[in-house]
Amino acid sequence: MIDLITLTKKEVARFLRVWKQTLVPPVITIVLYLWIFWKFIWDRISVVEGVSYIDFIFPGLLMMSVIMAAYQNTSSSFFGAKFQKSIEELFVSPMAYWKILLGFCAWAMLRAIMVAWLVFASAAFMTDISIAHIGLAIVFILLSALLFALLGLFNALYAKSFDDISLIPTFLITPLIYLGWVFYPISILPPFWQFVSQFNPILYMIWGLRYAFIWESEINIFLSFGILVFFIVVFTSIILYLLKRWYGIRT
Repeated sequence: MIDLITLTKKEVARFLRVWKQTLVPPVITIVLYLWIFWKFIWDRISVVEGVSYIDFIFPGLLMMSVIMAAYQNTSSSFFGAKFQKSIEELFVSPMAYWKILLGFCAWAMLRAIMVAWLVFASAAFMTDISIAHIGLAIVFILLSALLFALLGLFNALYAKSFDDISLIPTFLITPLIYLGWVFYPISILPPFWQFVSQFNPILYMIWGLRYAFIWESEINIFLSFGILVFFIVVFTSIILYLLKRWYGIRT
């Protein structure tokens, strides 16, 4: 396991070395969201689905920080190695492809967990936030971080420039997050848009985490878990296939 340990140490050192870029910005973003909603909107929308509005939106904001941290870690790290040509040394080594995948994803998950902890600790100073089921919250954070670490790795394999790395968060992840019922309950939507919104996978991650926080959900919790596992299996299979073919590595 020396090869896997070495790769993971390198990945941890990489994002910790630039902690002002990898750990601080997500915390500032979520704190600003909370401050704005707490200061200007809470008086107008005090209760949603039987809980305070801050308690309602916080799980979605926390999931947003987890998703972006995990995606950015693998996409930037793997593509950076491609750009510098150092990835070729990894592929000509006897390291197994599943270890390459695990080495990049595991520490993207660590970064996401660190960001989640910092966001939660910062929010605790602003408002009284509690977790109804901490074990379930950890499961959804870990699975969501793994899924988007895989998505970042998938994007990095196809990317041919740094601009390609920013396409998915800008045109896919961000819109899906904002349409994932972060700021509003599903019940306020017309029936047609409720039906359309159910095809948004991020919705199930947010509502799974919200269920762990407030023990209330408009979505079946087992359905949320099943969708997460399904996409993880699909992306893992596809990425392992692409790695074995050296897709995006050979020039």
